[in-house]
Amino acid sequence: MAHDDAQRPHARLATGRLLLRDWQLADAPLLHELWKQRDPRVPAHRRLGNDGRPSVADQEDWIRRYDGEPAPGLLAVVAKESATTIGYCGLVPNSLGRPEPELAFEFLQAFWNQGFATEAARAVIAFAAAIGHHHLASTVRDWNRASLRVLDKVGFTETDRVESDPVHGNSLLLEWRS
Repeated sequence: MAHDDAQRPHARLATGRLLLRDWQLADAPLLHELWKQRDPRVPAHRRLGNDGRPSVADQEDWIRRYDGEPAPGLLAVVAKESATTIGYCGLVPNSLGRPEPELAFEFLQAFWNQGFATEAARAVIAFAAAIGHHHLASTVRDWNRASLRVLDKVGFTETDRVESDPVHGNSLLLEWRS
């Protein structure tokens, strides 16, 4: 669920170093920067275009429309110490049309290799299990070793399902079961 900045949403989830909360319009520049920082191997429709789109205004529109399903949805991740929004983590509808939601996360490069993705993912998985999700999925490009390490740390295992893509790298399906 999205909120405008005047509503000041509370944290939906918290860890030792992080708050995971609903989106605010003020998070649009973060989303724009994440799109800008994406690896060039990511398909073009998921990267910032030569025209700068999606723009910050486009990201604001996305935040206004975002419905947060499946619960808890994608949540903005805020580092408690600096009160800086550093990325997102949460559940999204399954990209393969399967019933279980997918765990998704992405962080600004300045916050890589500090355990934030693992910490946020653990919080989302615990929440998902508490509301009755005993099976989660995640799809990751085979070249994305950092995300594969995070998923391994939080208990996901690779399956034999691979979506071949010689241009952008194969997509691997990983699963978590409680």
